[in-house]
Amino acid sequence: MSDRSLAMKDFLARAGWGDAVVSPLPGDASTRHYARLALGERKAMLMDQPQNAEAPTAGPDASEETRRALGYNALARLAGADTARFVAAAQWLRAHGLAAPEIYDADPVSGFVILEDLGDALFAEVLADGGDEKQLYQHAVEVLAKIHASAAPVALAAGKPLFDYDLAAQIAETDLLPEWFLPLALGRKASDEERIEHRRLWRAALSGIGKNRRVFVHRDYHAQNLLWLPQRSGVSRVGLIDFQDAVAGSAAYDLISLIEDARRDVSPALAEAATAHYLATIGAQGVKLNEQEFRQEMAVMAAQRNAKIVGIFARLYKRDGRVRYLAFLPRVWAYLERDLGHPALADLRAWYDRVIPKEKRALEIM
Repeated sequence: MSDRSLAMKDFLARAGWGDAVVSPLPGDASTRHYARLALGERKAMLMDQPQNAEAPTAGPDASEETRRALGYNALARLAGADTARFVAAAQWLRAHGLAAPEIYDADPVSGFVILEDLGDALFAEVLADGGDEKQLYQHAVEVLAKIHASAAPVALAAGKPLFDYDLAAQIAETDLLPEWFLPLALGRKASDEERIEHRRLWRAALSGIGKNRRVFVHRDYHAQNLLWLPQRSGVSRVGLIDFQDAVAGSAAYDLISLIEDARRDVSPALAEAATAHYLATIGAQGVKLNEQEFRQEMAVMAAQRNAKIVGIFARLYKRDGRVRYLAFLPRVWAYLERDLGHPALADLRAWYDRVIPKEKRALEIM
């Protein structure tokens, strides 16, 4: 038995789950692992986050220089192996009436958490089985409006800080595209001039985004991370998972994550209906948004997120050998090309059209 297995066994025993049946679940793109626990009538989930599997993070006041020296997790404001951030975010969300999992026990030092099992009804699965798309997306939007009704907290539960999704983090993410996708598409590394111009254009586009109002940003709010809980009522009908990388940022970010989903097609009509419902719902809660400015912010945040995803999926293929992520790239590029059509992003669109021609964006490496 490995040291990690022994540590898990010890944690479960201390938490009162030592005799539970442990059924591992398949993983995705992270270093976290999950398993279902069954102990008689008691059910739960086990999160297993090995503490040496991720690069370190940095404190909320760390300088950009310090974060850059520590690596991508610190620079991009990711949680890394810090399970305490997941626990704190779950408790904050639950305190606001939302259906994040209840935390039954946790050992952040070793990276184990026992949490409520919200079931298997992921939005993606429900929709694949013929679920009502409009209904589910309306509920998901109402959850966002509930979260965005108040400004982002300085700290989550137990004083755990909510990091700022600042310009340094956003640029670190867009840097992934020239670093990882461009060599795959063009067969060469990005030149210094290309990288510098790409970064300069993104800095210009992102400056001022989210400055007026910062909210709690889930950061991965899409159909694979939302669960349908029809037996509950109101906003608690949407179960929330995978929010450990939450930050304080633009209200547009999570809405874009939902309606420009890398793993499933979201029609322009559904995206527009969801956006209109969000604007109406947030307005009914007393939050005044300038619609034109918000839609411009959506376009910029959409382009930023999709550029990041192109880079991440290329990295998952090239560095980690996860070929299946290449199948998502045509969809993400289609979103990105549409996003870059906004007048505020004209200079960036020109960069992409010049440096990575459209015929080079669909990788044929299957």
